[in-house]
Amino acid sequence: MPLTDLGADELVYFRPELPDPTGFDDFWRRTLAEARSRDGAIKVERVTAQHMLRTVEVEDVRFPGWNGEPVAAWLLRPRDAPGPLPVVITYIGYGGGRGLPTDHLLWSAAGYAQLVVDSRGQGHDTPDRGLGDGTQWVEGFMTRGIDSPDDYYYRRLITDCVRAVDAVAQLPGLDSRRIVVAGGSQGGGLALAVAGLAGDRVAAAMPDVPFLCHFRHATAICGEGPYQEIAKYLRWHSRHRVEPAFDTLDYFDGVHFARRATAPTLFSVALMDPVCPPSTVYAAFNRYAGADRTMTVWPFGDHGGGLGSNPPVQLDWLRERGLAPEL
Repeated sequence: MPLTDLGADELVYFRPELPDPTGFDDFWRRTLAEARSRDGAIKVERVTAQHMLRTVEVEDVRFPGWNGEPVAAWLLRPRDAPGPLPVVITYIGYGGGRGLPTDHLLWSAAGYAQLVVDSRGQGHDTPDRGLGDGTQWVEGFMTRGIDSPDDYYYRRLITDCVRAVDAVAQLPGLDSRRIVVAGGSQGGGLALAVAGLAGDRVAAAMPDVPFLCHFRHATAICGEGPYQEIAKYLRWHSRHRVEPAFDTLDYFDGVHFARRATAPTLFSVALMDPVCPPSTVYAAFNRYAGADRTMTVWPFGDHGGGLGSNPPVQLDWLRERGLAPEL
């Protein structure tokens, strides 16, 4: 995969001017207040034996998300580890869900608790009941409800992800002062959104090759991946829908969340990424409000980023910031 975006020297200074959409903060305050007003009980079931794991405890968690609807998650933690444990909340890439607990053993092996959050409508365990008018979207999730910020799919999904932070405080054995939000691609974009919305309740954010950043630029230059759903929608529909569509997307753009995020952050970017172009990642990184921000660059990485080389970088970075589990 050749380089298809700006060069490394240009990316470092890429800071596009993207004005905040009107009422951005009020929109998200209202959204989260509505979700919390429909709060409900968190349900937890221990399912370790079903997965034949000897060193990890696994619980099937259902917490209230958008509209109070239950969101599925796995909670994994090292067996018999003294708490409270730092917890990594993991958000999932586009088109995927929480999968199986055996897909997510890294963080518990390193001594952390991990809450793996299902993606509504994308995973199998959290349905999305607000898919919007079927005449207003193309396949996938990028254009569902795109005619209005109130109806847009990512309003519901991002709300679920913030509510996962709320849920940690109610789960025993977890340290709500040491919450790390993390994920790759869509999961990275969601981690960035939560960092911007949850404020100082997030101790650190680790967005890898984050999606959902600088929608307009990404839609114009991407040759692969979900941003093409937006281009297809706008190709099929009247030119008069172009600006209204991007007006909606502005309320969900990682650049605007980055401006509000202050937790220490470790981004990663892959310079040969055709799905989340590096310029869109730097657009968010260079606007990140927190002073402690680090970018890991994978010069020859595609959308897989640093693959297996990335976790050791993350573990070391967390240790340096006092967020590692006690030995």
